[in-house]
Amino acid sequence: MTDELRSPLPPLAPPIIASPAKRIEAFTGDPNFMTSLARGLAVIHAFQERKRHLTIAQISHRTEIPRAAVRRCLHTLMKLGYVTTDGRTYSLLPKVLTLGHAYLSSTPLAVTAQPILDRLSDQLHEACSMATLEGDEILYIARSATPNRLISVDLSVGSRLPAYCTSMGRILLAALDDAALDDYLEHADLQVKTSRTVHTAEGLRASIAEIRRQGWVIIDQELEMGLRSVAVPVRDSAGQVLAALNVGTHVGRISRQELETRFLPALLEASKDLSTRLFH
Repeated sequence: MTDELRSPLPPLAPPIIASPAKRIEAFTGDPNFMTSLARGLAVIHAFQERKRHLTIAQISHRTEIPRAAVRRCLHTLMKLGYVTTDGRTYSLLPKVLTLGHAYLSSTPLAVTAQPILDRLSDQLHEACSMATLEGDEILYIARSATPNRLISVDLSVGSRLPAYCTSMGRILLAALDDAALDDYLEHADLQVKTSRTVHTAEGLRASIAEIRRQGWVIIDQELEMGLRSVAVPVRDSAGQVLAALNVGTHVGRISRQELETRFLPALLEASKDLSTRLFH
């Protein structure tokens, strides 16, 4: 494949380079921008899998939104049924899921991908996923897992992982134009996850250059030891990258060579099938 992945791609979100408060401040002066709504969404996003219960002070610290504004946001979210409290900490309620369900049930991308991922997972007997780029992370929007596989990274729709050390993230970063990629590499927090993690701007540029040439990538134990995956892009009718598909496995079951010779062709066919169903 050629370097088709390099074209500018509006569907991809720009990297997150500042706190929620600073990103909101950037819209100061826009008469149509609702600061209160933006702050409320930022408060919701402050909750994470390992931080399900947060105090007002913790949310303020995470978002850099003043405590008084955080308190008002939480009060509003509680009145609307999205948040609850024990008197000290706050946590999200299941109603929050309706926000994501509205997207998943209405977007052709996620709806169309699910049966394709299910079929691919049945064929390869491994977990298959689809993700988009959301700031400096990938966001899982569809996934088909196999019940008999135990992988230490617990993933589901809505999960987020760093873009730089994941196969789908590397595909999506390769799809950014050069200016957006430079911006990402300048501000991204490139942590060392394992001894194999590519965590320098120079190393990532070399990897991305290779992805742009061949159109796919294998990430071998960069996120966590024992985990290996292969990913390909999903394109729209104009050839722009909308998302990435991957198959993840354990190094004890599947060799790198088998990922390339058996898994990659099946993944490329699934990506082609998805694009055909969406745009033809």
